[in-house]
Amino acid sequence: MKQNSSDTPSSFPGSGVYHVPVMLQETIEALAIVPDGVYVDCTFGGGGHSRAILDALGSEGRLIAFDQDADAAQNLPDDQRILFIPQNFRHLQRFLRLHKVTKADGLLADLGVSSHQFDEAERGFSTRFDATLDMRMDQRQELTAANIVATYSELQLHKLFETFGEVTNARTLARTIVSQRTHMAMDTITGFKQSVQQVVKGNPQKYFAQVFQALRIAVNDELGALTALLEQLPDVLKPGGRAAIITFHSLEDRIVKNFFREGTSATIEVDEVYGTRPENPFTVITKKPVTAGETERNNNPRSRSAKLRVASRK
Repeated sequence: MKQNSSDTPSSFPGSGVYHVPVMLQETIEALAIVPDGVYVDCTFGGGGHSRAILDALGSEGRLIAFDQDADAAQNLPDDQRILFIPQNFRHLQRFLRLHKVTKADGLLADLGVSSHQFDEAERGFSTRFDATLDMRMDQRQELTAANIVATYSELQLHKLFETFGEVTNARTLARTIVSQRTHMAMDTITGFKQSVQQVVKGNPQKYFAQVFQALRIAVNDELGALTALLEQLPDVLKPGGRAAIITFHSLEDRIVKNFFREGTSATIEVDEVYGTRPENPFTVITKKPVTAGETERNNNPRSRSAKLRVASRK
């Protein structure tokens, strides 16, 4: 998973620009990097944020980078201080322990889909191309968007589009998919769009962007992975260690905001006698989310929806 960072776009061999990073300077400043510290980039992608972290680290510093997309490994810098782990960040603590990393001084997660993933037609992330309806960030997994469209019940599809895409006519869309899939091929982007064209509301580009977002979130269990990552932070970060999370839609941002505010994703149980609440292991650094500046928003339209939230481990 990745949106990423660096003053210039990270290059991907043979394909030009891999990804234009988001809020690089703001993120590095937020991490307050200790030169000999241990840092984690949960979403390596084009390696932009990682390179900036390495630039701020001294010779004794260490960076552990995660990315479940096999393409990301081709962007690794030749630097002995970096360890690359080709896994989803939901397995953060497991792999840190495996590599004898007990605590980190800081952690970055830049969520979403990289420019490379959007621009590679065969990945099936973008409505701009015709390709198999895939959307897997990790090509090793079996579930694809085509599987969901072909097998989910009308109720499952309704809730998926309503919850993950905030599609206004989610119920009608779900009913249309179930009706159309019996006699129309819906395993490609073009086939899917043609099959549901009759129920598109408003701007078709915006409508399908919401529909595709919902499918992508479901395919990759993005919100589940984010929650799993956040729940591991109290055990992973040193006292004073910072977590910087960049989100790209309201569903992610709400999860991060609430976690930093409460210190858990679970329902808070207040002591019935004393009215006390469990202590939050985090101090919120950013009372309001940091957003990209005007110049960055103009140069990189994908940064317009980005929100950076930062918290420190007590």
